[in-house]
Amino acid sequence: MHSGLFVANPLPSVASPRLWAITIAALLILLCVDFVITRRPHDVLIREAVAWSVFYLALPALFGLILWQVYGDAPAVSFYTGYVVEKSLSVDNLFVFMLLLAAFAVPSALSQRVLLYGIVGALVLRAVFIAAGAAVLQTGTWAFLLFGAVLFATAVKVLRDARRGEQPRVDIDRMLGVRMLRRVMPVDGRYHGTRLTVRGNGRRALTPMALVVVAVFMTDIVFAVDSVPAVYGVTDDPYLVFATNAFALLGLRALYFVLRDVLGRLRHLNYGLAVILGFIGAKLVLHWAHGVWPQVPDVPTVLSLGVILATLAAVTVTSLAADRRERRAQPASALG
Repeated sequence: MHSGLFVANPLPSVASPRLWAITIAALLILLCVDFVITRRPHDVLIREAVAWSVFYLALPALFGLILWQVYGDAPAVSFYTGYVVEKSLSVDNLFVFMLLLAAFAVPSALSQRVLLYGIVGALVLRAVFIAAGAAVLQTGTWAFLLFGAVLFATAVKVLRDARRGEQPRVDIDRMLGVRMLRRVMPVDGRYHGTRLTVRGNGRRALTPMALVVVAVFMTDIVFAVDSVPAVYGVTDDPYLVFATNAFALLGLRALYFVLRDVLGRLRHLNYGLAVILGFIGAKLVLHWAHGVWPQVPDVPTVLSLGVILATLAAVTVTSLAADRRERRAQPASALG
């Protein structure tokens, strides 16, 4: 397998050890800042959430421009495309986070700390999956068929659930990690700030905070299975795959508080995600076929970015239009 399968101008220096070190150091600094911010539990106001969301949107935009200036347009376009894919998938993940916070009755002041734990867990899991994906890709082009099959299966499931009108469900008692924790240690009945354990009656017990963190970690595993192959459908550079995941996840905490009141209005989002996952799955299969039969077309990354953006724009417009029609129909039905 040759490098740079998805970019027009393969540049090994994009994934240089120095750039890896700088990126990881910057990521750790940003996570430390987030931990300092969430150290004092408080309700997040919309102004604070919007400010941090703008900051975390500006970071990848600036990073992409730097890639463009230093390495050329191909890595930059691949990064932007992968980032849009990851950000769109992360919005769907917020539905599950919302359900988990509600199921565990997490106080609103503690919500951002739970989300931050989830982001850290997701970053670690994505790093593991990205390394595994890179190793699989090195074994041969058959890996593109494997990743394509994973994305097709996910797209079919998402589309089926969307057509049935099913929303993600959370059953705490069926989560393996939560059940194991309850067997190993007693669980205190109330929250104690951000503490994961407390001591009482001569023994240490878990707080509900510990259980919800474990539940978030368990869902992070499912999210990684979908998202990592999706980004490998845009670029085979592990560094760019990691960078897109990191930038998308860093802004997830703030984005939750911006979108929590409007997530329910994006009723067609799953249709769009199914289209995106299916499209990238087809792109992977076509890329494998292109390597075997050169006459088979290979989908350019710029076209992928256009399809993804158009799909997200379409489902957003149709969702808001459907929500508007429903709101207008409610007063009429009440009068009737």
